[in-house]
Amino acid sequence: MLNAGVPEYRDFADVALHLQESFLQNQEVEAFLHDLAEYAAARLGSPDHECSCEITVLRPKKPAAAASSRPGGALITPLESKYGDGPGLTAMGSGGTVLVGDLRREQRWPEYVKALRRQGILSVLSIPAALEGDTRGVLTFYCSQPVASGSDGVRAAEAFVRQASKGLKLALRMLKLEETREGMSAAMQTRTVIDLATGAIMAQNRCSQAAAFKLLRDASNSRNMKLREVAAAVVASVAGAADTFSYFDE
Repeated sequence: MLNAGVPEYRDFADVALHLQESFLQNQEVEAFLHDLAEYAAARLGSPDHECSCEITVLRPKKPAAAASSRPGGALITPLESKYGDGPGLTAMGSGGTVLVGDLRREQRWPEYVKALRRQGILSVLSIPAALEGDTRGVLTFYCSQPVASGSDGVRAAEAFVRQASKGLKLALRMLKLEETREGMSAAMQTRTVIDLATGAIMAQNRCSQAAAFKLLRDASNSRNMKLREVAAAVVASVAGAADTFSYFDE
C-alpha cells in the first residue's frame, strides 16, 4: 500500500532539490521521468508492500513520453490504450485524482482490471500533474495491496505530485527552450545551404534569385529529395566539398 506513515501535511520540500539535481544529470525527457518515477516509488512505497510508479507526459507535436520505476522499466500504462480506458487516462481527462482502491471489486474496465490482477496488482492511484498549456501528465501508482479512499497514503501521494509538478513543469519548459534553440539552429543551417546553392545557380545561369530557387524546388520535387539535400549537392558540386557552415554562434 501507499505509505500511510507519510502524513498528508508533509510538504515534500526536498522534492524540488532532487528534481533540480536530476534534471542537471538527465536532460532527456525519458531519463528524467524515469528518475522521478523511481524517486516517487521510493518515497511513497512502504517496505512491506510493493508500489511502483509510472509517469506519462503528453506534449503537443511530440511523441508521448513515459517511464516506470519497475525493474527493467517495463510499462503497465500502455494497457489503458490497449483496452480503451483506465484510471490514468481518466485522471488526465478529468484533471482529478482517480483511485481504484481494490481491483477485486472494480466494475469498470474489466479487461484492463484482469490484466493488472494477473500481474499481482490490487490497487491503482492516478494523479494528474499540473503542467503548462496543452501539456498533460499523470503519475500512476500500482500497488500490491488495496488502498483505502481518503487515507493518509493517498493524501501524501497528492502532496508529492503537487511538488513534483513544479519541478516537472520547469524541466519541460527548459527542454522546450532547448528544443526551440536546436530547431532554430537547424533551420539556420538549412537556410545557409539553400542560400549558397541559390547563389551558385544564379551565377551559373545568370538568372534571378526567384528563378534559381524555382530550379532548386523543381529538382527537389522531381528527385523526391529534401530541398536541403538538393541544395547541399549543388554546393558540393561547385565547391568540391560537402561540408557547409553558417557564421553564427550557438
